[in-house]
Amino acid sequence: MEARIHNGDYIPDGLGGIVRCQGADALLERVLFRLTARRGGLPLLPRLGSRLYLLGREPAARRLSAARQYVAEALAEEDVTVTDVILAPEAPGRVRVRVLLDYHGAELAVDVTI
Repeated sequence: MEARIHNGDYIPDGLGGIVRCQGADALLERVLFRLTARRGGLPLLPRLGSRLYLLGREPAARRLSAARQYVAEALAEEDVTVTDVILAPEAPGRVRVRVLLDYHGAELAVDVTI
């Protein structure tokens, strides 16, 4: 079971603990964590996280291929197949990364704003 996170913080269950989830919901929580954590930011877990925060440094023509590479690196240890990565501009200097996943035949999607 995974802890549910909202806006970067755990969600309290009202009983002194935190809300937990299972199955596909737990996978989505792990995926979201792996995509938003900066790769190399945790000294004891240097391969945890993604390099999506570097997308702004990439030339526009290379951003999509870089995003696909960064997502694949971040999710390599998860039992999930990345079927597509879609970029959509948001505010100036911000981009929404939509990651489409196949998890045991179920189609899932995760959105991250960078």
